[in-house]
Amino acid sequence: MESNDFNQGMIQFFNTALTYQGKQALSDINLKIEKGEFVYLIGPSGSGKTSLLKLIYLEEFPSDGSLTVSEFDTVSLKKRHIHKLRRKLGIVFQDFKLLPDRSVFDNIAFILKVTGTRQKDIERKVEKVLDQVGLSDKRDKKPNELSGGEQQRIAIARAIVNEPYILLADEPTGNLDPKVSEEIVELLLKINAMGTAVLMTTHDHTILEKYPKRIIEIEHGKVIAS
Repeated sequence: MESNDFNQGMIQFFNTALTYQGKQALSDINLKIEKGEFVYLIGPSGSGKTSLLKLIYLEEFPSDGSLTVSEFDTVSLKKRHIHKLRRKLGIVFQDFKLLPDRSVFDNIAFILKVTGTRQKDIERKVEKVLDQVGLSDKRDKKPNELSGGEQQRIAIARAIVNEPYILLADEPTGNLDPKVSEEIVELLLKINAMGTAVLMTTHDHTILEKYPKRIIEIEHGKVIAS
């Protein structure tokens, strides 16, 4: 099944379960995230937050039930087409995952080169996102020459350079001090205001209170509040 009707939900889970390394990581997930929403995903460590993200970008497939992401449906999606889904997603991790031996420019350009983007378009797109995250002057720096907050901004720039429909941010402020954390959330909110849906996992209740948005709470692999 494929659907282009985004009114049904940009991301939708249907009785979805995930057994991961012999353990039940998620069970009976029924959830809808709409086009352009900003949603927090909260819950204690080991509750299933990261497992839910892995299902969305299909590092894992459901062991039961199904989900749709944009027009892609896990019931019919062939594994050889997963890369098409991932082009519609941006992913940001707590530990940045930048390439230490490459410049800021090359870290961002890497994903465009993999997808066959022309060099002149790479230059334009990278400059655009560097300006968007406020780090145009850092394009020739290596990651170890940047602060933690700057590294996370570069990771966000890399995640949005393909203009994804959905940005998944897995504890993007987990290694940052409170002031820098707020700056990162404000950047994510600006990206969201431009039309990109954002799903952010966090354990920082200060952020939830200062920047209130819809909250999905997971515990023991189940959604207990939305």
